[in-house]
Amino acid sequence: MTDQTWNPLLREQLAWHWTSQLRDRLDGLTDEYFWEPVPDCWSVRPRGTGTAPVQAGSGAMTIDFAMPVPDPPPFTTIAWRLGHVIVGVLAMRNAAHFGRAPTDYHSFEYAPTAAAALAQLDAEYATWLAGVESLGETGLARPCGEAEGEHAERPLAALVLHINRELIHHLAEVCLLRDLYLHTHRQTRQEAS
Repeated sequence: MTDQTWNPLLREQLAWHWTSQLRDRLDGLTDEYFWEPVPDCWSVRPRGTGTAPVQAGSGAMTIDFAMPVPDPPPFTTIAWRLGHVIVGVLAMRNAAHFGRAPTDYHSFEYAPTAAAALAQLDAEYATWLAGVESLGETGLARPCGEAEGEHAERPLAALVLHINRELIHHLAEVCLLRDLYLHTHRQTRQEAS
């Protein structure tokens, strides 16, 4: 297998998960976007309404967090988890490696609705996948660079694998939370019909 091309395999791993197990399950996301299944969740909230030590964001909405993260960390909503994936997993890496405008948790404009968050997710995912494809085989071997801090000398292939794990992990959590919401609110939905 010395002539194996790894770039398509790395992209296919994520693309298969995206199209076969994930993206369709997020269609129609509405009320559960902000659902707080337990007290004191971290979420995305209208500016000035959060209680977390840090409320970051450049627009009308902010995301809750703290540094260092409390132990145990607060439970997070779908809105928070999507915000983390959109900004911390994808957008910041797209900016560092694939020409996206610079952004971070403080400068990002968080979505006020599930539909807007899914549009942000779709855009950042498309940018990431195209960026990985643009690396080709030789680009995967190139060092990550200073944007990845202590991992600067690791190859970009290691970053791609890490991002694949992060997306699969966090977006599976989003799907589970959505399932939990739909099953715990089934009676309310049936009564409304």
